[in-house]
Amino acid sequence: MKVIVLGAGIIGVTTAYQLAKAGHEVTVIDRQPGPALETSFANAGEVSFGYCSPWAAPGIPMKAVKWLFMQHAPLILRPKVDAAMLSWLVRMLANCTAERYAINKSRMLRLADYSRLSLAALRAETGITYDERMQGTLQLFRTQAQLDASAKDVKALAADGIPYEVLDRDGCMRVEPALSHVREKIVGGLLTPNDETGDCFKFTNALAAKAEELGVRFFWGTEIKGLGVEGGRVRGVVTRRDNLSADAVVVALGSYSPLMLKPLGIRLPVYPVKGYSLTIPITDAARAPESTVMDETYKIAITRLGDRIRVGGMAEISGYTNDLGPARRRTLEHSVMDLFPGGDVSQASFWSGLRPMTPDGTPVIGPTTIAGLFLNTGHGTLGWTMSSGSARVIADLVSGRQPEIDATDLAMARYA
Repeated sequence: MKVIVLGAGIIGVTTAYQLAKAGHEVTVIDRQPGPALETSFANAGEVSFGYCSPWAAPGIPMKAVKWLFMQHAPLILRPKVDAAMLSWLVRMLANCTAERYAINKSRMLRLADYSRLSLAALRAETGITYDERMQGTLQLFRTQAQLDASAKDVKALAADGIPYEVLDRDGCMRVEPALSHVREKIVGGLLTPNDETGDCFKFTNALAAKAEELGVRFFWGTEIKGLGVEGGRVRGVVTRRDNLSADAVVVALGSYSPLMLKPLGIRLPVYPVKGYSLTIPITDAARAPESTVMDETYKIAITRLGDRIRVGGMAEISGYTNDLGPARRRTLEHSVMDLFPGGDVSQASFWSGLRPMTPDGTPVIGPTTIAGLFLNTGHGTLGWTMSSGSARVIADLVSGRQPEIDATDLAMARYA
């Protein structure tokens, strides 16, 4: 079949690769001049198969009110007259119950664990490198209340058979020796040892090259005007340069997916939640993390990427804006310097990206009401984590095969 993939971030490129492996004639269209130049460019560097939770959780509404008044808040809300923002917020709040949290987290862990196996297979078959490390994620708790609250995550991890270890202060020092400089600030931690780290930009570019070797065509710098639909079936894609025919189309446009689908009457509940990152050169390896440390207080990940540290996090709900606010930079600097003092943040590069978030945290993967039109989007902060598994699921669905995991509750139909 002729398949067009819209978007060349981590999701679009992994999708194209798996579709080509399945024997399809694949074309990828993106407005940028190359792969992974938007949300996938400078993300936190985590591949978090175990540290994988929906943002909508019990207690979040109360925490959100408190965060609004914090100097270094993990959540920033800039309300505006936007029906999509209001609808998304209402739906997210509806998922902040213990029952919905358990369902959503279990669903996410199922996909993430499948993605872990898929990524390992992909790495073995391609041999690509991307500053990868396999040393896990340490969720770091500064207060006893945070450690106690982690019990719900431990319960979900245990239920799904995901390896974990609850650590005391000394255990945290064992996993991340550089934290010994600030041991008095730490109460304990939760280690998910199967988590990985790496440079998503490097990974996506290396995989795009492998996809080209399989025959995938990339149309760079190409503006997508819309989808061609006739008789209830997708027929192709309309671009500024040409009209391209296809037997199937996969929308992997991240936060921009709803805008592409709206003219077709498809209301996709994905909204952009902006994240920020700093990339800092390592000047003293003894004071740098070994893998990823997730600072639970500020919801900021501090990750080792070769000779650099990537500091990423925060959730800013402000629509389709990509400005770089100095206050956000100060929060990232505060977190990393508080835990790993001694680095030179003046040499850091500052970046922001729009994460495509669903109200329940789970991406939307599967068919739509229009024949031949598929979605692979809405991965939020876990795009890279879930990318390899998501790509294999969508490749199976497009090919008319049964996916290797239950994907029925991942599709758009769950919002019907």
